[in-house]
Amino acid sequence: MSEEETSKNLSETLFVKHKQAKETSALTQYMPTSQSLLDEQKAKTGYAWYRNLRRLQWVWQGVDPIEQEQVLASIASSKHSRTDEQLLDTVMGYHSGNWAYEWTKLGMLHQKRAAEMSKEKAAEELFSASLCYSIAGYPHLKNDNLALQAQVLANRAYLEAAEKSQYIIKQLEIPYEKGTIVAHLHLTNTDKPHPVVIVSAGLDSLQTDMWRLFRDHLAKHDIAMLTVDMPSVGYSAKWPLTEDYSCLHQAVLNELFSIPYVDHHRVGLIGFRFGGNTMVRLSFLEQEKIKACVTLGAPIHHVFASPQKLQSMPKMYLDVLASRLGKNVVDIYSLSGQMAAWSLKVQGFLSSRKTKVPILAMSLEGDPVSPHSDNQLVALYSNYGKAKQISAKTITQGYEQSLDLAIKWLEDELLR
Repeated sequence: MSEEETSKNLSETLFVKHKQAKETSALTQYMPTSQSLLDEQKAKTGYAWYRNLRRLQWVWQGVDPIEQEQVLASIASSKHSRTDEQLLDTVMGYHSGNWAYEWTKLGMLHQKRAAEMSKEKAAEELFSASLCYSIAGYPHLKNDNLALQAQVLANRAYLEAAEKSQYIIKQLEIPYEKGTIVAHLHLTNTDKPHPVVIVSAGLDSLQTDMWRLFRDHLAKHDIAMLTVDMPSVGYSAKWPLTEDYSCLHQAVLNELFSIPYVDHHRVGLIGFRFGGNTMVRLSFLEQEKIKACVTLGAPIHHVFASPQKLQSMPKMYLDVLASRLGKNVVDIYSLSGQMAAWSLKVQGFLSSRKTKVPILAMSLEGDPVSPHSDNQLVALYSNYGKAKQISAKTITQGYEQSLDLAIKWLEDELLR
């Protein structure tokens, strides 16, 4: 049986039970007072989508911009009924117009192309397929059956791509608390131990979304990439998100000495969004083991310390937070109070002693989640730390510019 047929059969088997799966935006229940707050917000903002569309991020991660717009157009123009007629991506049932359906369909198209190619070209198509399947599951809510099935496809396509790629990708299982943390190590070769960067994405993306960061940036400098999911997401879904949310990355960091392909004396960190907060936390807890750290768009203090900020967030973000914390019915007011514990200043890290780790903290101009003041706070409590605001006038270039700066920062520290 060809790869394409296997994949088609797998997706049909996975999704057949879920034709009438509950639609993503309807999964999280809110208390009546919180629901009123959401309704008010919705009337005020007039959003047309439930999900935050990360068009630029997805293109940077490897989605073809034309294909992306075609998928979004298919969702927007669907005549099928929606959970909320004002929100385009809330089509109910697994069929045309449904978010998971349309992105899975694009993933299968790439998988089909891969079956007609060989080696590197096939690998690239499979990496693209994996990314599309991952977006099909976005924002990866815990009780979203369609998202869980899409994740199975994403992981499988990623491992198939790894087998065909010219690069070496190893799936590692690191023992932790009666279980194992699944991480992916990406290498240009295994001739010698390489400097390594541990990468963490936010609370609403998967470790398999990070392929292009390795291929286009780290591999060029012969730096290995090790990806780890945040607790409560992806391969790390079985661990709850607690106030010690850097525990999995810390466990992986402490195991590096036993991995022959990496130089555990030259370790860097990169964190996107909430993964950035996690990496800064780790830079304080494990100063002797980390040479450099970079954060991009990380919420550090401001958004957690101001309940009004959290209360005015779009529903998708609140759904993600509730899902990660395992809440069945959400009270936004109590949730926003609870979030204060995630501020690194409240935790005491950014209030007394500096970390030895040089941290570059960056965000795009006008980012509501990661204001420049947060990055300045991080830089202040880091030896040789630096805060950088990227001009949002050229947001696409902004992405590239921030990544180039990130790699340069890591290179300076890791390749000395």
